[in-house]
Amino acid sequence: MKRDLYFSKPIMNAAGTLGFSPDFRILKELGILDYLGAFVTNPISLRPRLPATQPGMTQFPGGILLHTGLPNPGLSSVIKKHGARWDHSEIPVIAHLMSDDPEETRKMTRSLENIENVMAVELGFAPHTSSDVVLSTLQMCAGELPLIFSLPAAQVLSLGAKLIQRGADAISLATPRGAVMDGDTLVTGRLYGQSIFPHALEVIHAAKKIGLPLIGAGGVWTEKDAADMLSAGALAVQVDIKLWKPSES
Repeated sequence: MKRDLYFSKPIMNAAGTLGFSPDFRILKELGILDYLGAFVTNPISLRPRLPATQPGMTQFPGGILLHTGLPNPGLSSVIKKHGARWDHSEIPVIAHLMSDDPEETRKMTRSLENIENVMAVELGFAPHTSSDVVLSTLQMCAGELPLIFSLPAAQVLSLGAKLIQRGADAISLATPRGAVMDGDTLVTGRLYGQSIFPHALEVIHAAKKIGLPLIGAGGVWTEKDAADMLSAGALAVQVDIKLWKPSES
């Protein structure tokens, strides 16, 4: 039987900000424990993944560019270390899966169906992943767990409706990518910061017009930011770099 996707409270962390399982001491220190309707894990791949050769964080006006390579110990190790914590968590868990290969993503999704407190999986894709691969991933991964597709703004509006029609449960707004000069070196990565917020809000407004259940994200810094996203039509809101906790294994 397929599990329900629900949010008792409309706020959650974004993938990559708070580790692989909820640390309630840290959540209390951040003052967000009473606001979270779900906990989103760091990105998880099927096999262990090493950091980028030259990971780093580069500032630009209004935000930062983060380049890490999304390191993680692989699904089996994550489940071994954190599965019991997920089961005993007071907050439902959404596992964020790195969905570069549809067959590998299917294997990961099936493994997570055996963990009761995993409410859903959020599927994140490598930059420039084709729509055909995203649609194939939906077809192969449909099962007990609700599927949230994390997509860049352009694909939210071009592909989101088709995914929902074919059985996806929600779309989330993926972290935008960009490039900045660090000295004489061009560095690419994920963009965070308050300067991202106006664009994210516009995407949410456009998604509402076509009836998409969209989880908003990008530049959320205050309670008003989150409230504005919800007012613009977001199903829920993810908070990212404002909560960032460096990755753990």
